[in-house]
Amino acid sequence: MERHGAMWDRWVLLEEVIAVRSFSRAVMVASVVWWSGAALGEDAVRDHDLVAEDYFTLGVVTGLATSPDGNFVAYTETRWEPPAEKRNTDLWVVERATKRVRRLTFDRAGDSTPRWSPDSKYIYFRSARKRNEEKDPPYNGKAQIWRIAIDGGEPQAVTRVKDGVGLYDLSGDGNTLYYTTSNENVDDAWKELKEEYGDLEYGHGVTKTSSVWALDLINWRTKKIVDEKRVITSLDVAPDERRMVMVTKPDTSLMVAEGWSTVDVYDATNDTVSTVTVEGWRKDHPSPFGWIDGAAFSADGNALAWTVSFDGFPTQLYAAEWNGSEPRVTELERPPGVTLTGGPLRWRGGSRDLCFVGEDHARARVYAITGVRDGRQGQSKTLTTGDVVVHGFSFAKSGSPLAVNMSTPHHDRDVFAVSPNGSFDRLTDVNAHTATWKLPQISIVKWKGANGDTVEGILELPWGYKKGDDPLPMVVEIHGGPTAATMFQFRFWIYGRSLMPAQGYAVLSPNYRGSTGYGDKFMVELVGRENDIEVTDILTGVDAMIERGIADADRLAVMGWSNGGYLTNCIIAKTDRFKAASSGAGVVDQVIQWGIEDTPGHVINYMESLPWSDPEAYREGSPLYHLHKVATPTLIHVGENDPRVPAAHARALFRGLHHYLHVPAELVVYPDEGHGLTTYTHRKAKMAWDLAWFAKYLNPPTSDPQVEGDSAGTQ
Repeated sequence: MERHGAMWDRWVLLEEVIAVRSFSRAVMVASVVWWSGAALGEDAVRDHDLVAEDYFTLGVVTGLATSPDGNFVAYTETRWEPPAEKRNTDLWVVERATKRVRRLTFDRAGDSTPRWSPDSKYIYFRSARKRNEEKDPPYNGKAQIWRIAIDGGEPQAVTRVKDGVGLYDLSGDGNTLYYTTSNENVDDAWKELKEEYGDLEYGHGVTKTSSVWALDLINWRTKKIVDEKRVITSLDVAPDERRMVMVTKPDTSLMVAEGWSTVDVYDATNDTVSTVTVEGWRKDHPSPFGWIDGAAFSADGNALAWTVSFDGFPTQLYAAEWNGSEPRVTELERPPGVTLTGGPLRWRGGSRDLCFVGEDHARARVYAITGVRDGRQGQSKTLTTGDVVVHGFSFAKSGSPLAVNMSTPHHDRDVFAVSPNGSFDRLTDVNAHTATWKLPQISIVKWKGANGDTVEGILELPWGYKKGDDPLPMVVEIHGGPTAATMFQFRFWIYGRSLMPAQGYAVLSPNYRGSTGYGDKFMVELVGRENDIEVTDILTGVDAMIERGIADADRLAVMGWSNGGYLTNCIIAKTDRFKAASSGAGVVDQVIQWGIEDTPGHVINYMESLPWSDPEAYREGSPLYHLHKVATPTLIHVGENDPRVPAAHARALFRGLHHYLHVPAELVVYPDEGHGLTTYTHRKAKMAWDLAWFAKYLNPPTSDPQVEGDSAGTQ
């Protein structure tokens, strides 16, 4: 396998050497080796044709934490490391002034959620480490909290809990670690039977409830501070430790997060827990089925913010303030036209400026609502401007600098520092080897969709394609959600982007009705109109690409996963214009979906009813009842254990097409997988099947689909 760039070769060689050393030796080597990101430079010759195997050479920046003094940024990076089947996540750190990068951990332990000590000398993180056949913590494979010095060395286990640790947070002075544990409880009228036959699965009554513990890092004594019948999904401790917020729900099922979750606050002064989101709080929401995210305290501990997200409706933003014993809860106004992602919230430094990531026309930026105080708010500001997609952000203790995990149309995720004037300073080059890749040409296109409204999408064209060249076979790649969007960024993934253009296809990714980032009206217009208005948005986009000479009308394909798979099913049941389809984890019947998925509020919101209240709405929203119209050869993918769109849908679709309608179809079921594919073999198989399927039915201008071949990475 070919690797590009001498520095990349040396780095890969270093990792191969480290891999055969003992763990302690690996840490020692890591602590003295620095790597500077820009190995290839901006003027590298792009001479590498992308193949599927290149996907597995990419590292992905995930978690992000700026040191309190602002001099370093810790982050986690997920990457494929053969021969392991699944990706691993390790802890890295970059020095802002020198841009020197250091990998701190090397175990296959899934490191996550980095936190800094107040003196900026240590990084805490969550990790599940396993050594040999050890059964006692911290090396029994259960998640514990660890810390490591910024200069490297052996990570130290901070917790040693037999069954592992869940969530955690660090006090403002760094002297106390707060964490959660879980314990199975049976509490209903059938307790005796359920405990006697405990190896069976029950619909309710058996729950792993959470407890919160405080570990004093000075005398190393532990105290349980919250032990109630609740399941905690989010934890944040005010810097002064007077209060701790817990987002909780009554049991472990995902379904009860939709409408039954609450914001609860522990008061350390009187050792009590109270609910901030009191009964009736949801009465003015657009749907009762909203889930709570991102709860975070301000620096003074007197303000708390959180979001409530919905399928089909805009995310709402709330703040609670304490001027006495009872908090005052206020809904905050979002910046005009911006959709919150429902991700983490951050207060900037010691101020009352509340910051978050919002989407606007396929960009994702960091925004701030200034002056959240006394039930009022100031102006909204954009902290990261331009054609950027921010995936995460973090401030130093003072509120500056701001660090972001960001991608653009020209590169995948990397760590950047953002100056007060908004300029970006790139700190990492995680995928330096991609400087030689022939990347797709990415642009935003617009057309008139349903009702004559403007619809946008992301268009990717092959490297070297010029205006006026012959029309291309085109793949319509449909995003999931549908409360989501395809972003204006470079993205190489298993659902078509980057790979399909490398094979000679044009790729259109429509941000159809219901997508985020195009205003509240554009989003909510899909409610009650699934399998209708958004299908028109997509098909008119196809027409526009044909009219503009980009797409060959006789060589069209459609693909998608999750809601994209559902819309693929809807489209092929409405038209025979597509010569091939790849449907991944797609719904065929809305009644069955309501009955067996793990988030039924999604279906109720879009159908605007329960199945017995309006069966016709469920029928109209289901492609199953129009399968007899399908003529498109269809490849069907699904994870065997998918809880979100269970495999019953894929099996029903295949049965209808293959056995009864005799439409060319293949069903691919991925063993032990859920809603997404997680292993090297399964992701590779998915890409291989899609390439072969489209090559057979569309005859793209390239030769045989390149599933294997020369690679720019470590595979």
